[in-house]
Amino acid sequence: MYENFEVQITPLKRKRQIRIYLPNTYGEDVTRRYPVLYMHDGQNLYKDADAGYGMSWRIGDYLDQSDLELIVVGIDCNEGLKRLDEYGPWKSNEMSDVFSADRQSIGGKGKEYVEFIVHELKPMIDEMYRTFPGETSMAGSSMGGLISTYAACVHPNIFKRVASISSAYWFNQKEIEALIKESDLSNIERFYMDIGTKENTESIDDLTYINSSSDIYQLLLDKVQDCRFDIVEGAAHNEVAWRERVPVIFDYLYKG
Repeated sequence: MYENFEVQITPLKRKRQIRIYLPNTYGEDVTRRYPVLYMHDGQNLYKDADAGYGMSWRIGDYLDQSDLELIVVGIDCNEGLKRLDEYGPWKSNEMSDVFSADRQSIGGKGKEYVEFIVHELKPMIDEMYRTFPGETSMAGSSMGGLISTYAACVHPNIFKRVASISSAYWFNQKEIEALIKESDLSNIERFYMDIGTKENTESIDDLTYINSSSDIYQLLLDKVQDCRFDIVEGAAHNEVAWRERVPVIFDYLYKG
């Protein structure tokens, strides 16, 4: 079952669509509560018809057929460079030469975006739905993986299980590494990472993606309770590739 509604991102003064997946059992037992997974690029999570490139993760289809029962909160991304602004915790000049000659930096709104999730969206979801407020996870791909890792570092007592998929850490490599080093991540129970060997996008090549994530993994090994890093042979940087990894990701986060 799906529910959609619009919210105001107060710190950024922008409206945004929120897409909720509810498990099949949600309406059967009105006393039952569920863990919540927050995900970025919400328009790409459930249905191909809604997805930006006509291909989605089909997460609802997977959960309907699995024995996992959780609420998924998908937050639509902003358009164009504003997506990079919101998913980039710090300003970066890595992509300005690729996307816009008129801007010297991109990013830097990630802090406000995460604070909106923690202080506005999460309380709203916990009030509207039967959740376990203490069982909250976050997942995202590409820039969504970067902002998920940032959120785990600044709010490790909230986002205790995290999936960072095909992450664009290179966008803020030095800053995210420094933040991980100084953060107490001992409360994070599971941290999933992966990267494909065919991830090249724009001017960023495959090896940059692999090395960028490998460096983050080495830092996280000593910081979190359980960390997994997969290098996926032949996997490209798109929703179809991420869809194929959904069972592995969800099994790691929520089973065992």
